[in-house]
Amino acid sequence: MDAPRLSAQRPDLKDLRVLVVGCGRSGLAAARLAANQGARVLLTDNRTAEQLGAAAVEARDLGATLHFGSNPAELAEAADLIVLSPGVPQEIPLIRRARELDLPVWSEIELATRFHRGQVIAVTGSNGKSTVTTMIGAIVAACGQRCEVGGNLDRPFAELVDPEADDLLYVLELSSFQLETTLSLNADVALLLNLSPDHLDRYADMTAYADAKARLLELQDADGFTVLSADDPASRPFDARVRGKLHLFSTRGPVERGAFVREGRMILRTSAGEEDVLDLSSLRLPGEHNRANALAAGLAARLAGCSIEAIVRGLTQYRALPHRLEHVRSLGGIEFYNDSKATNPESAVCALSSFEPGRVHLILGGKEKGADWSELVSLIGRHARRVLLVGAASEFLALRLRGIIPCVACETIPAAVLAGFRGAQDGDVILLSPGCASFDQYRNFEERGEDFRQAAHALSGREAEHDA
Repeated sequence: MDAPRLSAQRPDLKDLRVLVVGCGRSGLAAARLAANQGARVLLTDNRTAEQLGAAAVEARDLGATLHFGSNPAELAEAADLIVLSPGVPQEIPLIRRARELDLPVWSEIELATRFHRGQVIAVTGSNGKSTVTTMIGAIVAACGQRCEVGGNLDRPFAELVDPEADDLLYVLELSSFQLETTLSLNADVALLLNLSPDHLDRYADMTAYADAKARLLELQDADGFTVLSADDPASRPFDARVRGKLHLFSTRGPVERGAFVREGRMILRTSAGEEDVLDLSSLRLPGEHNRANALAAGLAARLAGCSIEAIVRGLTQYRALPHRLEHVRSLGGIEFYNDSKATNPESAVCALSSFEPGRVHLILGGKEKGADWSELVSLIGRHARRVLLVGAASEFLALRLRGIIPCVACETIPAAVLAGFRGAQDGDVILLSPGCASFDQYRNFEERGEDFRQAAHALSGREAEHDA
């Protein structure tokens, strides 16, 4: 391997052997970018071509050498560079062998970073990443700036990056998995929204998970802007790891530099001075957590050069993303909300807190990830009317909630929707906010949310009358 070629900001990949591990959307985007730069690409996945389906067809169309059905360690010996998809842990034998050979192991984000020009706003955290990322994108679009939004959200960075464009602003949602093997992303604005236990089925402990998130801050230089929450106790220790210009956001009180709420209005304090932005009641999203999301997004956009007018337009016109406290329908005075993206208890806390106490029929469950349930269990006891349990975690959750609130074992989401509707009254809410991963019954949280949507839209008033 010619090491100097790979150490450059815009590496010369011509004829280098690039091994891409994982044939999901991220891996395919990385393989395409590497091939476009002249690399000889080998693409591997432990799934078979039949299991991969359309992804295998797309991989063949790239002209890459393919190895499906396993990821043997000896593949590392045929590579100059390895690009690791975020869903693939670093502990597999192939990556261990690559480390022994002293091969560079990059994330798809790192590969794209080496070829982008222009600004980057990068967003990480345990909860709210997608909402804040797309809020920022809406503001930047309202400002008239050329913008691409993606990363862990919809389109991979390697799919978005234009190596010849220096006027693009990239707004990226980044997961801890993606950041593990990202080495040189110096974001112009870096946001770490919050930190709570998650993915402890992959990380040894909370410290390892936090360290992966902190990479985003540690990769910045002194010219960058860093945005942290003043309200999240778990984020406060990150101050010591900040290398950029620190700005805070808070819904609870003023901050010296950053964004806060005064008499219901968003206030920004930056190098431009103190600016009164908008009345937060004009947001279309419910919940205190979405007020915090709007503060973070508005602050990041302002630090990136967007006008106050664009911030107002972007935020007031913004609508909830699918599966993120998304209003699905009203029927007989009962509201249905899809928050399938709530894959940990902290997200479910935010969703449940957004509604009037005693009105919520909460659909809870799925694949449990070793999280701390104490806060959500306490809130459920004070806030929910009853809980409808689904998926593999049903028995675990029934034990946690015994004696606290009535629980109904429903097994599937359509059954939970029906049971919730039959037991609801005018003014109640049927809320899917599972607090768990979806992989016990679904391919992803999107498929789970779509199942909820379809079940809600299939209802008519007759189902409620059935038990009357």
